[in-house]
Amino acid sequence: MAIIKTDVKQKTIKEKISLTGVGLHTGKNVTLTFCPAPSNTGFCFKRTDLEGSPVIEADANYVTNTERGTCLEKNGVTIQTSEHVLAALVGMDLDNIIVELDASEPPIMDGSAKFFIEALEKAGLENQDEFREEYVVTEVISFCDEVSGSEIIVMPAKNYQVTTMVDFGTKVLGTQNATMNHISEFKTEISDSRTFSFLHELETLLEHGLIKGGDLNNAIVYVDKELSPKTMEKLKIAFKKDSIAIKPNGILDNLTLHYPNEAARHKLLDVVGDLALVGTRIKGKVIANKPGHNINTLFAKKLSKIIKNEKRNNVPYVDLNQEPLMDVNKIMEMLPHRQPFLLLDKVFELTDTGVIGMKNVTMNEEFFKGHFPGAPVMPGVLIIEAMAQTGGILVLSTVPDPENYLTFFMKIDKVKFKQKVVPGDTLIFKCDLITPIRRGICHMQGYAYANGKLCAEAELMAQISKVK
Repeated sequence: MAIIKTDVKQKTIKEKISLTGVGLHTGKNVTLTFCPAPSNTGFCFKRTDLEGSPVIEADANYVTNTERGTCLEKNGVTIQTSEHVLAALVGMDLDNIIVELDASEPPIMDGSAKFFIEALEKAGLENQDEFREEYVVTEVISFCDEVSGSEIIVMPAKNYQVTTMVDFGTKVLGTQNATMNHISEFKTEISDSRTFSFLHELETLLEHGLIKGGDLNNAIVYVDKELSPKTMEKLKIAFKKDSIAIKPNGILDNLTLHYPNEAARHKLLDVVGDLALVGTRIKGKVIANKPGHNINTLFAKKLSKIIKNEKRNNVPYVDLNQEPLMDVNKIMEMLPHRQPFLLLDKVFELTDTGVIGMKNVTMNEEFFKGHFPGAPVMPGVLIIEAMAQTGGILVLSTVPDPENYLTFFMKIDKVKFKQKVVPGDTLIFKCDLITPIRRGICHMQGYAYANGKLCAEAELMAQISKVK
């Protein structure tokens, strides 16, 4: 796994746009306003009805309740049922939005993300200066709830994909699947899928006064038990209807399903919204078996923690199967080193401010003959030397005739070794300028990674000198 800067610019909206409606669980009238936000803001909610207009970031670590939607709380301030709004923001391929609310819960609208999508389209999209970050999945990550049997995994894929598989164990609504192969499908295939409830759940919610804003226009109700005359009367009062009936397909009337698998599609919508709480774009395929807000957000927390660790370690993403920018022959045209002291095999990236190189560590290295022969370990000083040779490519690339120059160390600071390097490891070196190169002097921060983990770091200063 790795965090990479893509060549896609971050996006926000061109202007503010508002919607009004009723909160599903609170029953309160609410105005929601989508506002443009600066680069690297991400998604966040702003409670304009409270003193100081406190802000709650869309962060998995702020999830406090998932019983009837995904609830966020920060410093005692809450946002209820955030998932449909967040799903719309991701579905519109946005990066930075402030969602202003004058109540704790966004409007339920028709129980889908459709009206949020339409509002965002009307506001217009706008590219920003900064490039988007993306979390590239390179191995399977999974999370399982053994009690419920719910499981979510993410695996490598060429883009963000989601598949949901649901099994409600009832005759009226059995096994269903839904798939989104690309985020561009969200608007047309997923966004208008409405929230749903089973009759037995609805009765409990009504008895406890927990679904004050619901009616037959914003929630599909699947009738999974016999509808008694007493329950019928309660539903008439709750939904302000003169009559209520059950359709042949097992749902209460006044609604027609948009899709036979609308329930599975809405579960996919929820997954997209809940995983927005990771805070970083995902390049990978998510497969969710029996998803729900609880397991969705727990998985989001797990991914968020992994990504934060990756960012802390600053692990570069390198496709070792791609054609390198420089192979060993080109490296030897620039560096004066030769075997056995040439410690760099390939260069994959070279910019004005940084360089990424690679070395395959094999048992045939000369230094393994005498350095712990029974338990071979690459000497730390040679890891730093290999890091310096990578940096040498960076500084020598600034002159037109690098073959006529030598690179000499001036200073090494803050050297740390994190883990050993052994035969079979692949070393990735990353060197970035701390200050601009002046008079042939290069001051850089160097990192060495073994198999995706930081193994050494140091501040290096070197100077190139023309061969006389």
